[in-house]
Amino acid sequence: MQKRQHWTKVLMAARRAKGSAMRAGDMAGREQARAQVDAAKVALGERGAPWWTDGAPDVNRHMAKNTCYAEWFAGLSLID
Repeated sequence: MQKRQHWTKVLMAARRAKGSAMRAGDMAGREQARAQVDAAKVALGERGAPWWTDGAPDVNRHMAKNTCYAEWFAGLSLID
């Protein structure tokens, strides 16, 4: 739990730094903060290689109509 708290604090600080850099027009600071956000997200398991295996196919970055969710997607009312 201590490790998660550490990386959560790092992530929040990096997000604040990114926002500050963007408001100041500091592109170098923005990129540095983005790298810190990425490192924290990888450490928290939000990015990077999956740490789980559930046997389900990975359909990320695929259009829903081209996956096993095609029938469900076709039944959605996307326009109200």
